[in-house]
Amino acid sequence: MHAMTPLRVEFCGEWTTVQPDRPFGIGREADLVIDDNPYLHRTFLTLAAEHGLWWLHNVGQLLSATVSDATGSVQAWLGPGARLPIVFPTLHVMFSAGATTYDFTVHAESDFYATTLTAETDVDGTTIMPISLTPSQRLLVLALAEPVLRQPSAGRATVPSSAEAAARLGWSMTTFNRKLDNVCEKLDRFGVDGLRGGRGRLATNRRARLVEYAVATRLVSVADLHLLDRAEPEAR
Repeated sequence: MHAMTPLRVEFCGEWTTVQPDRPFGIGREADLVIDDNPYLHRTFLTLAAEHGLWWLHNVGQLLSATVSDATGSVQAWLGPGARLPIVFPTLHVMFSAGATTYDFTVHAESDFYATTLTAETDVDGTTIMPISLTPSQRLLVLALAEPVLRQPSAGRATVPSSAEAAARLGWSMTTFNRKLDNVCEKLDRFGVDGLRGGRGRLATNRRARLVEYAVATRLVSVADLHLLDRAEPEAR
């Protein structure tokens, strides 16, 4: 079997080399220390070389991670106990613990699959268009994702509360909550996990998952942030 090439992990502007001789832990008390956040597992994720591939494994019991390629056209939700092979040269990983959202990037030399930003075509030739948002839905997502999008490099950001996001937009809480429900229901119909309400699902978790998905898949981007500033005078 050929020798595995080390990975490089970028977090908060710092780079760490991951060697294939042993699993590399990521968490509150691990090889890569993310934060002393008590909501974060001591070891949440591991990078390990097995069977000629690098794997990302969720070894936590409560938290999930959103994983995407560099283009955002491939996205997966990695729940507790799940793992996936790293088959892209760049892999973005986002997750939330409490009200804080974290993200880091894994760089590998392997490139088993190539992805582009063009619309996907199904096996029967049907073109699958990306999820579209109404203007007000886009504003809502932007208000929640703004701290993540404005950070200069992969790292950590706090997801605003519903009250903070509503105030940013000049909306009432009733309007904000109704539109948040509409966005989450729309994405749930498209098969996006982690957005449905119900017993045991905190509002914070739903907002954080929405931000993770929207940023990971490029549903919103830094280029859209000007819409927030343009919307404020209209709201007032």
